[in-house]
Amino acid sequence: MVALFALTTALLMGLADVGGGLLTRRAPALTVVVASQTIAVVVLFAIVVATGAWREVGPQLWYAVAAGVIGPVALLCFYQALAIGPMGVVSPLGSLGVAVPFGAGLLMGERPGLLQVAGVAVAVCGIVLAGGPELRGEPVRRRALTLTLGAAFGFGAVMALIAEASSTLPGLFLALFVQRLTNVAVGGAALYATVRRGKRALPEEGGLHVLWTSLPLLAFVGLADVASNGTYSLAAQAGPVTVAAVLSHLYPVVTVVTALLLLKERLRGIQATGAGLALAGAVLLATG
Repeated sequence: MVALFALTTALLMGLADVGGGLLTRRAPALTVVVASQTIAVVVLFAIVVATGAWREVGPQLWYAVAAGVIGPVALLCFYQALAIGPMGVVSPLGSLGVAVPFGAGLLMGERPGLLQVAGVAVAVCGIVLAGGPELRGEPVRRRALTLTLGAAFGFGAVMALIAEASSTLPGLFLALFVQRLTNVAVGGAALYATVRRGKRALPEEGGLHVLWTSLPLLAFVGLADVASNGTYSLAAQAGPVTVAAVLSHLYPVVTVVTALLLLKERLRGIQATGAGLALAGAVLLATG
């Protein structure tokens, strides 16, 4: 089950990345974060009420609050990087955040077997190679690289924190609701501050109409993002955190392939090799 949940996480994160990247080319990144997460809050509130998950209130929810504070910052950095750099390069670099939950698993005493260690090495090499040979030069600006690495650390921290925020399924619903509610509060405060400084909250061309027509994609990005956190938490509870962390961070393969098919971004030979290595590492981890 750990492989199933973790690979589902990778699929959801990869598709959310593509959607987020497309949205930030139409609207300010912070507006995209707040709007998409607000939709997720509304849906999660309904789930919490329907399942009676509010009964799971406890001190463990502070992990969800911490994840909610870090999450908007990481998303903002990542969406800005996607807006100025190729998705097929930014997304693989963003997956370097695997070091955070993987390291947390080691600190908790997990010791992966030899086959799993080999799987980790092969998968991480594949993830980096999937970024292609464009780490230098114009296609990836220095600012995009800095934003991506900051986002990577934030994503890894969020995954490690949300995995500790619940031990039951209703508790997971409540933890995700608290996390996203905090996301909206932090992101909304930041958006208000940027508007006070004279920056625009709406697209320069089209304004509110652009957001309205983008509502389905905003909903998809917000819900896919929150669902990926949920499936990762289930993966971390079902099996070794080290395995769950690496498998879930295969999402750049999804992003690269989707960008290739939908956006016609060029896939170079080294990127194809990296995608293949990432999948091979996933097989080793799943069978190890």
